[in-house]
Amino acid sequence: MKLSRLSKISLLLASFFLLDKLLAIVRQILIARQFGLSAELDAFNVANNVPDLLFALISGGALAMAFIPVLSEVLTKEGRDSAWVLFSHIANLAFVVTAGLALLVALFAGPMVRAEIGIAPGFSAAQQDLVIRLMRLNLIATIIFSISGLVMAGLQANQHFFLPALAPIFYNLGQIFGVLILSPEKGYTLGSITLPAFHLGVSGLVYGVIIGAVLHLLIQVPGLVKFHFHWTPGLALREENVHKVLRLMGPRLLTMFFIQLTFLIRDNLASRLAAGAVTSLTYGYMLIQVPETLIGTAIGTALLPTLSENFARKEQELFTGTIERAVQVLTAVTLPIAAVMAIGMRPLLALAFNFGDAGTVLLAGVTAAFAAGLLGQCLKEVGVRAFMARQNALFPLLTAGINVVLYIGIGALLYRPLGAAGIALTDSLVFTLEALLLFLLLGRRMERPLQLGNRFWRPLAALATAAGVTWLTQTWLSARTSLWVAGTLPLLLGLAAALPWIWKEMRTLAQL
Repeated sequence: MKLSRLSKISLLLASFFLLDKLLAIVRQILIARQFGLSAELDAFNVANNVPDLLFALISGGALAMAFIPVLSEVLTKEGRDSAWVLFSHIANLAFVVTAGLALLVALFAGPMVRAEIGIAPGFSAAQQDLVIRLMRLNLIATIIFSISGLVMAGLQANQHFFLPALAPIFYNLGQIFGVLILSPEKGYTLGSITLPAFHLGVSGLVYGVIIGAVLHLLIQVPGLVKFHFHWTPGLALREENVHKVLRLMGPRLLTMFFIQLTFLIRDNLASRLAAGAVTSLTYGYMLIQVPETLIGTAIGTALLPTLSENFARKEQELFTGTIERAVQVLTAVTLPIAAVMAIGMRPLLALAFNFGDAGTVLLAGVTAAFAAGLLGQCLKEVGVRAFMARQNALFPLLTAGINVVLYIGIGALLYRPLGAAGIALTDSLVFTLEALLLFLLLGRRMERPLQLGNRFWRPLAALATAAGVTWLTQTWLSARTSLWVAGTLPLLLGLAAALPWIWKEMRTLAQL
């Protein structure tokens, strides 16, 4: 089977994303075994939210996604030298803005954490103090990411995906260094070697984040050298291409703010529940992000520069056909994966995280609730990028705003009766509705309506088959074998049983 260029890029990204996610899971297992479902770990997870918000707003999401379509257009029409001038001006602006916002967050961290509408009003005073201290420390990494995230976008616009895909792996390695070396009271023993331990506790995790951010930037520098990057000072706020990026960024910035606001709402609600709720949501979301990143993010990331070129060249039929094939593939692949994760993860969770019976039940329920929204999360990755490739950021902003309103309303109804799983289910419901609305609006903006086909019965049959095989196999094995076998074999058999139903869509993946 011959792969298209876009499929090769998607496969490359998925491979590196897989390694990244495996390292992230290893990191989280180590953290879980050090700290458990503790108030200290809850504080660390909450402290990440505001720095993550700044990164997402400036260079991780808002600016990067607004930047790639314009940079691709400049590359196509004016050449690489002009593109690097634009890159320099945007990078300079991102650094200045991020540093200024980080300073404001550091100054007002106390009210942001303690206020009733803040990020952790339900925490004890000691927990809140810890959140404030960790949050301020984490802002160092955010400032580094203000440049590194844009470097990633710049290389992707040049159709170079290798080093940007490698960067998150090095970020994880830095964090693992924090877990293994900086945090422990007692050094880990690997055979005859005992690793040093710096006794920094949860603060060591944040220092690991900072080290990871530095590595994330440095590993991409050879890409800048390869494409003859030269830095240009100044902000050039009157330059037309800078205006174009900022016009796209304005709505996209608000969109990313709404997206990140859902994480703050999530932790605000979870802070009012028993200890461990925040961590269970963090871990459950991390687990569902593995297939979401390997499938939705990989395909979406590979699509954006290509769709941007199609739009710049007015190749509307290619633009529309690529989106249609992507939706068919995402639907077929994600539904059976969501089914096996919702039904069959509990033994592996017990084996990996050692949270005890009650903690494992909590984490399994949260993971299953997140799995219900896997397809919606993946479709949203493509829908948003389709609008951004058309240099239209208003409709993603509209749907993200609706998402926040629904998240508050549904989350307030579900978090008390269903606990942390109710918050995860809220996430699945609102992001699925957002994805559907995005494609409805996209279809109305296209030169011809999107033809998504009537073949959804095969993915639904794959879902039912995967769910049935996983449940039956695990029920039979659970009392007869080890957790490792009872956890892995049903998942593999469930996915294998789904393949005959979706084989045609799997072949389509090679032709994207």
